[in-house]
Amino acid sequence: MAGFEGNRVLAHTGARYPIIQAPMGWIARSQLASAVCRAGGIGIIETSSGETDACKAEIEKMFGLTDAPFGVNLPILFLKDDAMLRYICDSGVKFVTTSAGSPKKFIAPLKDAGITVYHAVPTLDAALKCIEAGIDGLVVEGAEGGGFKNPEEVSTLVLLQAIRQQSDIPMVAAGGICDGNGMAAAFALGAEAVQMGTRFVSASESPVHDNYKNAIVDAPTTGTYVLNKKASPCIRALKTDKTASIFEQGLMPADTFARIQDLYFGGDMEASVGLAGQTAGLIGEIKPAADIINETIAQFFEVARRMGAMAQPAAANAAE
Repeated sequence: MAGFEGNRVLAHTGARYPIIQAPMGWIARSQLASAVCRAGGIGIIETSSGETDACKAEIEKMFGLTDAPFGVNLPILFLKDDAMLRYICDSGVKFVTTSAGSPKKFIAPLKDAGITVYHAVPTLDAALKCIEAGIDGLVVEGAEGGGFKNPEEVSTLVLLQAIRQQSDIPMVAAGGICDGNGMAAAFALGAEAVQMGTRFVSASESPVHDNYKNAIVDAPTTGTYVLNKKASPCIRALKTDKTASIFEQGLMPADTFARIQDLYFGGDMEASVGLAGQTAGLIGEIKPAADIINETIAQFFEVARRMGAMAQPAAANAAE
């Protein structure tokens, strides 16, 4: 597409636009992912729910719902065995993101199967280890994002710059991005694509209950907590009575996620923790995935044009 010539993430994914939908457990399935793909982005099917057969079925559904390319996420520490890895290698999927652990043992079999592999990293050290291991690209996850986080918080803004100072590897910016303004900022720092989670959780095609979507829409910029920083997993979630109690106590009870589906699909916002990023404070409306993507791209190019116009006088003066 004009404006994205030479974009390596688009070359790797085959997508029309460099916008990736994050792999949220139970949420990132064919209903949402196919809508993102049809709109020109890259939909990702999750496997972090651990529901192996259901996730396989969702991947099969994708081939019938869209001719556009899509991807699958493999959260390494959450996989019970190599069954999903072996399935993906034979599935026809061409793009995989890995996360939650070292991708070192996964890279060779995936690449041998003709699959492009990006790994999600929350720190510079993790990024450098992945680059050394031969990863194709990185999903650079800043602390602003929702879900599972590194307790040593580094913002997307800083992390993109730190990695780019060390390597020219393709980067997808994740965390703190929900529109074209955030996308333009990420591209200015070296990213070639963005990944959005909270924005797509609140999309019309997202399978979650309207209570969850509306909680995101109604949240202020200070509407999330970082929880469980002294244990594992550390997460960012919406502020509720339940998460306020966890925040005060400092540690999450072992059964925190036991009723997560009652929150996601039943709408009981106190049943578990509603994972969301700080962009909840920037999202003001539930929209179809196509509108989200089209508006993001239009705003991105508008910012790019404005910034380009600012640079023209300086370039002309420098040439004199």
